[in-house]
Order: sequence, then C-alpha cells, then structure tokens
Amino acid sequence: MNKKLFTQLYNERRSNAWLLIELLLVSVVLWYVIDTLFVTLTTYTDSKGFDITNTYKLDIEYQDEKSPEYIPNRTQEELHADMGELVNRLRRHSQVEAVSVSQYSHPYNGGNSTKSVQMDTLKSNHWSISRRVTPDFFRVFRYRGANGETPEQLAGLLKEGVFMASRNLFQPQHDIDLKEYRNQLFTLGNDTTTSYPLVAALEVVRYGDFRQAGDSRSTVTLLPENQLSYGKELCIRVREGVSPTFMEDFMKEAAAQYRVGNIFITKITSFESIRHSFQLDEMNALRNNLVAAGFLLVNIFLGLLGTFWFRTQQRRSEIALMMALGASKRDMFIRLISEGIFLLAIVTPLAMLIDFNIGYAELTPSWNFLHVSIGRFFICSSITFALMALMILLGIWFPARKAMDIQLAETLHED
Repeated sequence: MNKKLFTQLYNERRSNAWLLIELLLVSVVLWYVIDTLFVTLTTYTDSKGFDITNTYKLDIEYQDEKSPEYIPNRTQEELHADMGELVNRLRRHSQVEAVSVSQYSHPYNGGNSTKSVQMDTLKSNHWSISRRVTPDFFRVFRYRGANGETPEQLAGLLKEGVFMASRNLFQPQHDIDLKEYRNQLFTLGNDTTTSYPLVAALEVVRYGDFRQAGDSRSTVTLLPENQLSYGKELCIRVREGVSPTFMEDFMKEAAAQYRVGNIFITKITSFESIRHSFQLDEMNALRNNLVAAGFLLVNIFLGLLGTFWFRTQQRRSEIALMMALGASKRDMFIRLISEGIFLLAIVTPLAMLIDFNIGYAELTPSWNFLHVSIGRFFICSSITFALMALMILLGIWFPARKAMDIQLAETLHED
C-alpha cells in the first residue's frame, strides 16, 4: 500500500506542490504564534519566588505640624524607635503572623534601588535590584534559599555585615549559580574596601508576573533597627482562616492602637489588589494578544480544514471506485489520512529549518536571554505538527465518512 501511495503522490506532484506550499506557510506562521504564546504563558505561570496569599501593605504617614496631636522636636532616633514600637504592636495582634519593614522591596513594587556586586573579576549587572529589609520580610513573603533554606532560616541568617543575593545574580554574563558561592566575600556598590559574606543564595524572585527570571536579579541586605523609619514599606502576613472583614476591623482599631509618636496608619491594602493594579496594562495586553492569537489560530484551522475537506470531497468517485474494488472503509480512512500526514511530514523539516532561522535571527520573543533554545524549539515544533495533523485528520475524516455512506453506484453514476 505504501508503494501505491508514494506512486500516486508522485503522479499528482503538480497539484500537490501547491498544497505543500500552503502547508509550509501555515506551519511557519503557526509555529511563530505558538512560540510567542509559549514564552508569554510560560513566563506568566513560572514560579515567582514569593507568596502573597494573606499579605497586606500598611500605608503610614506622619502627623502634620498643624495637627493638635503632633509631637514636636522628635529626633531621628526617636522616629526609628517609634517605628520599632509600631512593628512590635503589630506583632502582638492575634491574627498577624509576621511583620516586616523594607525599602523598594515588596512584590509588585514600582520603585527600585540598584546595587552592583563584585568578587574578583565577577561583577553583576548595574541594575540588579537592591532590597533592604528586616529579617521577617522572608517570613512575610516566604522567600526560599537556593540550598533549601526556609523563610525562618533566612530570617535568622540576615544581620548587619552580610548579604544575600538571587542565585542568577551574575547571569547572563557568567554561567554561574551563586548557591555554590555561599560564605564567599563580595564587595557591594562603590565601596571596594569593605567585604560582605554571602550567607545565602536565594531562589529567583521575579519582579512581576510578566517579568522573566532572567530579568530579576537582586541583592538583600539588612535594614537595621536604628534605621527603621527609612523603610516606607510596612507589610504583614496574617494567619490562615482570617476573618473576611479583617481589613475593615483592623482599620477601626488602627487609630487607637497603632498610633505611635507622630506615626499613624492610613490604609491597608491586600497584595492581591496591589498585584492587580501593578500589572493591569500588561494583563489587558495579554488578553488582547490571546484573542488575536486565538482568532489567527481559528482562521488557520478553518483554512487548512477547508483545504483537505474540499480535496477529499473532490475524490468521492475515487473513494467509491476503490471500495467497489474491495477496499474497506477502514482501508480508505488509513489511505486518505496517511496521504495527508505524509504530505505534512515532507514539508515539516523545511518548515523547522525556516523556524530555526527565524529564532536565530532574534525575530522571536526572548526567553531568559535566548530567542531560541533546543527544548523550546522542539516543544513548539511538536505542538505545531500535532495541531496541523489534527486539522488534516478532521479535514479528511468528515467528508470521507460522508462519501463512504453514499451508495457506490450513485457516486459512480454522478461521476
């Protein structure tokens, strides 16, 4: 049967040539769409390195001099002590699990501070994010160490004179996993005279849902108690099963219980809400891209489906003749589907060559600094082949089944 199939395809090479060209173009376009969706969705669903469930941000303000409750002549040391007292009061709240103070550090943060890190000839990118936090920051957002350290262990390791960094800090310039450099000495920023030991390498903490791990390199240092008022981010994690009215109940008691010196709490916001606001434009763009990609995929599907549907319809008399000569319905299905899949198999290697060159020319989206990689390329190519094979199968199955249900004599008479 295979020999007859090859012979027939060769004899029909002129008509098949146009079909092969169509399959080639469809395969390349479909691969590009799938590759783009692969990068977008993989980035969105990838591990973020933090957990914002049951977490809240507390906005704080200082009493204005015109306020009757204003306490004049507070020194900077007293301001730091006031912030420390506020943190302690929050820790005593029955529903609060952990409290942290930080600078430009919490997830979905539009503000940034940067710091370079260097060890001998190794130097991090100049825009690596610098986070200054109190130890409980790890417990609030549940950071984890690259060597398996728990948030509690990370909190215990953070102190003055040490630092932590994401394991990909020196990538992509150097193919180095920082977890192998624990306890090594580094210099931070422009101060080349003071060395800091790396007490833990952190799992990569992404900047947001749409930022890839490769774009999220960071360092973490201690925000000491004598500088607490410099930290404008006051964040808490509450215990599981907290009341749905926690935010309203908290603000009702905030004025009485959480006013310390000139510091008072003005607002509580869940990090789910902060996340939504931070990437609203990106979420809208993702929806628009998915709709556009879906529309394109439907058109590709209908076009390819229609091509093979029409091709099979035109061969009704051939199907009837072969069945009249003894071929079974199963034989005909296998023959017609084999023909379509064989044509797809012929064009796929050329399509893959074009696809690879598109990626090599960096015309595809970057994923962790790479526009093409072996794993990503073959995953997207396999999905493309499977989808096209499905389109061909459906385009042949339904008209062929309908043609086989017609009386053979009637079909031959019409022909």
